[in-house]
Amino acid sequence: MSAPPYKQLEQEFKRLHAFRGALALLRWDAAVMMPRGSADVRGEQVAALETEHHALLTAPRITRLLDRAQANTQGLADWQIANLREMRRQRDHAIATPATLVSRLAKATSRAESKWLEARAQGKFELFAPHLEEVVHLVRDKAALLGQARNLAPYDALVDEYSPGLTTVDIDAIFRPLSKRLPSLIRETIALQETRPLMPLTGKFPAGKQRALVTEVMKAVGFPFDRGRLDESEHPFTEGVPGDIRVTTRFDADDVFPGLLGALHETGHAMYDLGLPQEWRDQPVGRDRGMALEESQSLLIEMMVCRSRPFVRYVRPLIAKHFGAGGPEWEVENVYGHLTRVQRGLIRVDADELTYPLHIMLRYELERQLLSGELAVRNLAEGWNAGMEQRLGIRPTNDVDGCLQDIHWAVGSFGYFPSYALGTAIAAQLYESLREGLEGLDEQLARGEFGGLFEWLRTNVHGLGAKVPVQELLKAATGKPLSAASFVRYVEAKYLESAASSVAA
Repeated sequence: MSAPPYKQLEQEFKRLHAFRGALALLRWDAAVMMPRGSADVRGEQVAALETEHHALLTAPRITRLLDRAQANTQGLADWQIANLREMRRQRDHAIATPATLVSRLAKATSRAESKWLEARAQGKFELFAPHLEEVVHLVRDKAALLGQARNLAPYDALVDEYSPGLTTVDIDAIFRPLSKRLPSLIRETIALQETRPLMPLTGKFPAGKQRALVTEVMKAVGFPFDRGRLDESEHPFTEGVPGDIRVTTRFDADDVFPGLLGALHETGHAMYDLGLPQEWRDQPVGRDRGMALEESQSLLIEMMVCRSRPFVRYVRPLIAKHFGAGGPEWEVENVYGHLTRVQRGLIRVDADELTYPLHIMLRYELERQLLSGELAVRNLAEGWNAGMEQRLGIRPTNDVDGCLQDIHWAVGSFGYFPSYALGTAIAAQLYESLREGLEGLDEQLARGEFGGLFEWLRTNVHGLGAKVPVQELLKAATGKPLSAASFVRYVEAKYLESAASSVAA
């Protein structure tokens, strides 16, 4: 006697999950270890797995089983009913995208990623531009097909792929108040910070010692090195599946914090993935609830937890242990001042909390223009430079500091960037409620104790997987719908009130 339709579906999606894990490791290897001349070979491998994954997901058998399972959900638990919904969603997305397009896009992005690395090494956008143009054309076709199938505008269909249930309406509702408040808040904060100069944090920080420091902090946070690893890459990222998580960062020999904070940003992602429900781990409902929520977890850890006085009190003795760093410049207030210094910088991953959203707004604007055809790929560098000057008052002098700094478009991730801004708003809203509900958090962080923090996050975020929409999850965790209000309150308190009180003192 055959298993019920739903149980058969669980087995099919368990197999699809294994394909996802294999693809994740191939992508990780491409960025960390693969010889650069192997890009075409890797493209063929990824395309073969992507095509097979697509064929399995779009097979008539899956559709028949879904129809039968959804016709009789009696006896299924709530999470299994939600799993059926997520299965159907994955299948609908796959059917909307022909296998030929999946294969072409996999090959094109593999080539583009390799050329992006080459172009960065030589500082020449023109080496990358033809390959990006091919990716843009293919993503444009994909967006049109997905939009038609999902009854969404093409760009909204791409956003929905990364952050289910969220659209440009939600993005614009976050960006409007930030566009209105951040420029003046940046000016006010910089003016305040100029009244309290900082001592430079000088020294040499060899990559090997930085790696030892980062590993010690990641272990304290709870990252399990028996089910994950830390490596170096050109662009920090997190890849893998729960049970095998790969984190990367990049080290600067003259500054200990970019490598540490980059690794902790990625650890935020990893801890979310590792905190997903174990019993659902190989099912669609056991995945994350989209990239906006993913980014909220990384930004909450890096920006809100790790750029705080309690965290500085914890990490300062570790820096002294690993590097022998001491003296007045390494006192808590001076280090904290460096971590919260607001500067108009060119690089997104190094940006502070106030300028970071402006970086995202620029990419959001540019990628919409690229996909609509309003901006030609060959004109991207100039469009980028002009946009940076308009938003932040600074202009890149080379392509590496400009349009070559992010890998996202090379790998076809259009519609992804807004998740950073949505994630910022979500993080602030969660952090506000977390601090209200978790007594003694600052004292715990100062002792290097992160258990209470992650217990709250597992209960309210991680442990729900993809069972509920992000808006519903946020309302349950914070009592409020998604808005920019918590973020504005947070940054005003952190960058104006604390700065003003320090000046007064």
